[in-house]
Amino acid sequence: MATTADFRNGLVIEFNGELYTIVEFQHVKPGKGGAFVRTKLKNLKTGRVIPNTFNAGVKIEVQRVERRPYQFLYKDGSSYHFMHTQDYEQTFIDEAIIDAPQYLKEGQEVEILFHADTETALSCELPSYVELEITYTEPGEKGNTATNALKEATVETGALVRVPLFIETGERIKVDTRTGVYSERVKN
Repeated sequence: MATTADFRNGLVIEFNGELYTIVEFQHVKPGKGGAFVRTKLKNLKTGRVIPNTFNAGVKIEVQRVERRPYQFLYKDGSSYHFMHTQDYEQTFIDEAIIDAPQYLKEGQEVEILFHADTETALSCELPSYVELEITYTEPGEKGNTATNALKEATVETGALVRVPLFIETGERIKVDTRTGVYSERVKN
């Protein structure tokens, strides 16, 4: 058992029967009354962020989670199969707990967050940026870099990304997996 004095960003706690991670917290000592801790908690299953206030000194249940490196192997229906990069143990997880499954390609390195006590997968995080090849886009316009006009492009995973007009089919681009936005063209 821990108390509110042990709060730190990223700490995983059990709250109302579910696992939450502390996004931010603030100790408040008003002039009148007892101290309290104002927090923002993110549900690890749904991803929803909720505000909550704890009285100072309240006991909380800290949960142990582990980040493990995995490599994506293949997709089978709504299950995604992964292999641990150190002991080669295979596991599969549901599409719902993967951050951006549309940018996941075979052989990609990811981190899967596991609840240490129950050995259940909580979330799968892709790197912030992934390099993808464009499989189809309309013909580009050379030299048209002054405007911010964008066009649709299909990448090797099947996802649609909006790219500048000068990007051609067969080029490699960097995509931000958190927002799905084109970042830059990858040089050979």
